[in-house]
Amino acid sequence: MTNFLHPFSRWILHLFFPRTCACCGRDLSWKRTDYLCDTCAQSLVRPGPLICLRCGVSLPSGGAHCFACRGSKGKAYKCKIIRSAWVFNTPSRALVHGLKYNGADYFASTMGLQMARNFACYPELSSAQLVVPVPLFDSRKRHRGYNQSELLARCFSTYTGLPVAADLLVRSRDTLSQTHLGRKARLENMTDAFICPRPDKVKGKIILLIDDVATTGATLEGCATALRQAGAKRVLAYTYAREN
Repeated sequence: MTNFLHPFSRWILHLFFPRTCACCGRDLSWKRTDYLCDTCAQSLVRPGPLICLRCGVSLPSGGAHCFACRGSKGKAYKCKIIRSAWVFNTPSRALVHGLKYNGADYFASTMGLQMARNFACYPELSSAQLVVPVPLFDSRKRHRGYNQSELLARCFSTYTGLPVAADLLVRSRDTLSQTHLGRKARLENMTDAFICPRPDKVKGKIILLIDDVATTGATLEGCATALRQAGAKRVLAYTYAREN
């Protein structure tokens, strides 16, 4: 009976509130469980095939590292590897913006599943022992109603089995929005912006940071610095999308 009622209820709901693609607005079938139509879903692409070995940005002309991660500069970073499920393009942007700015917290289930599926493509992240979402400042979290990175982390954890701990990083100050800042300003903006209140929980652990989008990696680097100072053995990062 439950198997009958569940799809019937979804059909009734779709009849009165028809679902549309989060990207292009086309009608979706009532049977569809994700939030993109076939065309938009097929437009999601992974970074690469050639990417920077540290930050994961696409390198169309090849090479091992991008300019920002080359040589001694790369060795100084606390966040040693950054990888992403998708390139930040039109369909991935629609899901990220819906989750982040439009209250579509239900997008996290689909996005977390996609992250889990693509996680297997990155064996360099397989040593991670604990998942930690990038935190929001308290006032921003209250205004938004949730931390989108925490929702992604919890959904990702459900499918991968990696334990998640959302209380091991906090923002020590309300930073400026990174949107209109350059690389240098982003790094300065995130300096000393995070603290780890429970160093006993991260000491000796390999941590996997989870966030929605990686651009310059400044936010991830700020988080990694706090975790390393607290005793983490190594810090890696995995985001839903990568902006090139």
